[in-house]
Amino acid sequence: MWQEKDNLLVRQFTFQNFKEAFAFMTEVAAIAEELDHHPWWSNVYQKVEIRLTTYDAGRTVTQKDHDLAQRIDEVAGKFSV
Repeated sequence: MWQEKDNLLVRQFTFQNFKEAFAFMTEVAAIAEELDHHPWWSNVYQKVEIRLTTYDAGRTVTQKDHDLAQRIDEVAGKFSV
């Protein structure tokens, strides 16, 4: 579940293994390019943390962040998260 805090939308995903986490990140990267809205993220083994904010709007959460979060959730749904 996404949480809004400190002008960020934040969520952590846990996958079966690193390969699955990386496959997820690869799909999300393609969507981020399509939307021209790129996340901050961190990956350690099977865990991926994503933080979304819109820097052009003064580092605050906007509809762009919610749209990307929804698309990320759709990708996550393909995996055993």
